[in-house]
Amino acid sequence: MAEDVESILHINWDLPRKPYPPKVITLVTGDRMVVREASREEVPSLLEAIRPLLTVERDYYDIVSARVYAELLGWYRYRVRNEYCLIGVINGELAGIANNRLVSDRICMSLHTLALKRGLRVGAHLFAAKQEHAVENYGVDEVWVTIESPIGFRRFTIEWGLEPRPEVQHELGGARCWALTKENYYRLKPKLVFGERPVPEELYSRSLRLKIPTPDVMRQE
Repeated sequence: MAEDVESILHINWDLPRKPYPPKVITLVTGDRMVVREASREEVPSLLEAIRPLLTVERDYYDIVSARVYAELLGWYRYRVRNEYCLIGVINGELAGIANNRLVSDRICMSLHTLALKRGLRVGAHLFAAKQEHAVENYGVDEVWVTIESPIGFRRFTIEWGLEPRPEVQHELGGARCWALTKENYYRLKPKLVFGERPVPEELYSRSLRLKIPTPDVMRQE
C-alpha cells in the first residue's frame, strides 16, 4: 500500500532534462570557482552546509536558508517538479548554492541564491549561471524572480533590469514578482555572465570531492 501511495506522490521532471555544462570563473582574488550542477546524491551535504544559517537573521539568511533547505529536501525526496541546483566550488570548498524550477518550456521560476563565501560576488555569479541555464539551455522566454533581502534587490532587480510583473504571484509566498526576459538576458550577458569552458579536468575532479566550510557570515557574527 505504501509503495502504491508513493507512486502517486512521487514527482520529478516532466520536461526534457538538459545538463548544465560546467564552467570556471576567475574571481577578483585570483581563485577559480567551478560552477557545476549538483547531483541529488549531494543534497545531504548541501543541507549540512545550510543548517547553521537557519537562525542567522543578518541579511535575511534565516528565511533564505530555510527556504533553500526545504526546496533541496523536496527535490531529494521527490516532492518538487523540474528543479535544478547549481553550486560554486572554490579550492574544493562549497562557496554557494543557486536553484531554479522550470514551470513550463517558456517560464522558469527563480528560487534562491545563497552565498557561503562573501565578498567575492559568488552570489552574483551563481545567479547569472542559473539564468544562463534557464535561457540558453532550456530556452525559456522569462525567468520569474522575487527578492527577500535589500542586498538581493540591489544586486538582482536593478543590476539585471528586471521588469515588474504585478499580475503574477511568485510561488514563494505570493510575493511581488519581476521577470528577467530573454531579451534583457542577452543584452546584459556580456557584462554579467562570466566563465570559461571546458573546466580543466583536475579542477573539475576536485570540485566533486566537496568540502563543507563554515559560512563566512557565521565567522562575522
